[in-house]
Amino acid sequence: MLISIVIPCYNEQEVIQEAHNQLVTVLSNFNPEFELVYVDDGSQDKTAEILRELQYDNEQVKVIFLSRNFGHQMAVTAGLDHTSGDAVVLIDADLQDPPEIIKDMLSYWFQ
Repeated sequence: MLISIVIPCYNEQEVIQEAHNQLVTVLSNFNPEFELVYVDDGSQDKTAEILRELQYDNEQVKVIFLSRNFGHQMAVTAGLDHTSGDAVVLIDADLQDPPEIIKDMLSYWFQ
């Protein structure tokens, strides 16, 4: 089963690498088949540059670049349009919700 994670991003240069590392750790330990769909919502900092590097280095990473800031909901919608998974999880890049909750949600869903 492929799990898609949609991560909308806006000016997240300070946290995006750590968020990515935590997501990969949690998902690799729980389910080896996953994709991370990052949506850069017109960031004005180095978020896009960092996302390009993540995409280049990781086959599980897709990145959608919006031409300007359309807002959180449009970024989520754009991400959903580019998922391939059997299940989709939405999580923000700012780590306010710890990636470990994904494991708990999916465990409950699999029951």
